[in-house]
Amino acid sequence: MTMGFSFSMFLFSLIAISPLFYHSNAQNITSGLSFTFYNTSCPRLETIIRNQLRIVIQNNSREAAGLLRLHFHDCFVQGCDGSVLLDGSASGPGEKNAPPNRSLRPEAFVIIEDLRRRVHAACGRVVSCTDIVALAARDSVVLSGGRNYRVPLGRRDGTNLATIEQVLNDLPFPQGKVTDLLPFFLSRNLSLTDMVALSGAHTIGVSNCSSFRERLYPNQDFTMNQTFAIALRGICPTNVSTNGTILDIQTPRRFDNRYYVNLVNRQGLLNSDQDLFTDARTSALVATYARSEGQFFQQFVLSMIKMGQINVLTGTQGEIRANCSAQNAGTTTTMIEVDGDDQEEIATY
Repeated sequence: MTMGFSFSMFLFSLIAISPLFYHSNAQNITSGLSFTFYNTSCPRLETIIRNQLRIVIQNNSREAAGLLRLHFHDCFVQGCDGSVLLDGSASGPGEKNAPPNRSLRPEAFVIIEDLRRRVHAACGRVVSCTDIVALAARDSVVLSGGRNYRVPLGRRDGTNLATIEQVLNDLPFPQGKVTDLLPFFLSRNLSLTDMVALSGAHTIGVSNCSSFRERLYPNQDFTMNQTFAIALRGICPTNVSTNGTILDIQTPRRFDNRYYVNLVNRQGLLNSDQDLFTDARTSALVATYARSEGQFFQQFVLSMIKMGQINVLTGTQGEIRANCSAQNAGTTTTMIEVDGDDQEEIATY
């Protein structure tokens, strides 16, 4: 316990004295978004969020992965519009109820709403819940040891709820291979390089046995390190075990490049992770990021900024919610429905 506390204090002290941002001025920013969007209307926005999350993550490092994952799940389903935060209504269930989203940390939703209350108390209702999610994801990376970067802001909150079927269709799944996962990214204007870099978010967080048990039973995946497989069977002794384990066996609480080192060592937990090193199209990138944390950090920042602009609402579109889990009074809810087959319980990206 003492070593864990000392490391945590050391990490937070480094963050406190190293406020430098990674600049990405060459990257295209969606019209309506800006790095200075709240400079006048809410100048203390990022300070409020960073200071509160420093306390939250120092108290429980697992919250960082939960907040980061929330941003992914929001952006991949009908764009970064905060719809994943909405509770269900008379018109249908919320996205939270879809099987891939049931594994999102409940605490993440509570934290986002608490941040909204703090921000709106300081500035009024001018900052969207969607922007708060994007900033919380960035700060979760930074407060776990990753690189600081500027987030373009100005997103508005959506009023449309995706159906359960759309959530199932839009989120990548942990059992997939590169061939299965790449279309999810390409269809959102994210490249193969973006996919490999964004997968590095699995350097923090946990997963359930249900997400990787097919790699153990009935036969061990040949791409898995034998010692690693034995350890996993101890955690998941049967093909119906529901225990959980860390995604990164080396530094599970620190945002770094060890996730890629694990893949090179055939110690990736999820099939979707390990196949990045097995597939010839992505193996070189994995090896590069395993060798150079700096190159991983640089691309991760670029890919996060790019992902955070998927189908955003700006200007007069959408709304600024007074409560992140509910549309504003008088807002008309629309259910967005697509064709899709029901799937059994899964844990996703």
